[in-house]
Amino acid sequence: MSGVEGLVAVVTGGGSGIGRACGEAFLAGGARVAALDLDPSGAPAGALAVVADVADSAALDRAMATAADAHGGIDVLVNSAGISAVGPVEANGDDEWQRVLDVNVVGVARASRAALPYLRRSAAGAIVNLSSIAATAGLVQRALYSASKGAVHALTLAMAADLVGEGIRVNCVAPGTVDTPWVARLLSNVEDPAGEKARLAARQPTGRLVAAAEVAAAVVYLSSRSAGGVTGTALPVDGGMSGLRLPPRPRA
Repeated sequence: MSGVEGLVAVVTGGGSGIGRACGEAFLAGGARVAALDLDPSGAPAGALAVVADVADSAALDRAMATAADAHGGIDVLVNSAGISAVGPVEANGDDEWQRVLDVNVVGVARASRAALPYLRRSAAGAIVNLSSIAATAGLVQRALYSASKGAVHALTLAMAADLVGEGIRVNCVAPGTVDTPWVARLLSNVEDPAGEKARLAARQPTGRLVAAAEVAAAVVYLSSRSAGGVTGTALPVDGGMSGLRLPPRPRA
């Protein structure tokens, strides 16, 4: 029993990567799913595919209404939509800072605001935000992205405090580097994609990238009735990167 049987889950960014994996995991657990995305054509089979932009409040209001009308309500919101940014603090101008924060942080607030009227009617209301190891680890060349995910982490705690009295739980999952099309696109822009992928894998104690399905399993758990006592928590799925300090591997 997955603990999400019969629940309705809305997943932003549900057309690809971690969002798609979340949709697949919810469906496998017996939930009904609405996948919101700029291009939801990649949503998993069985999900309601809805065009929506997390930078557009009106579009999110319409998308939540569509999901609720189709499935009879909303029990779970997964805020998975996000964009990347690379470079030190001086690498991106004001426009890029505003764009990334608008999607990665304000987008979470917009989607949550749009979903709350439905979540408040649920007996199992839950929000799961996608944070990142970048929120707490201090990664190089990730100043803007790290700032956005640090804000998501803080927003998760504040939302959890505000909503706990209403029976709505709010948590976040903090993945390490995940093997997704998004990461593949980032790697395609470096001189040595294979070498860079190997370096990303090596910095995680497990020695490999995290699988999207592993992140999705954590999201489903935090959304489930089994996690009824869990709120205000960040769950790392990072191959041990946040907590383990291993000696260097011997060179071959």
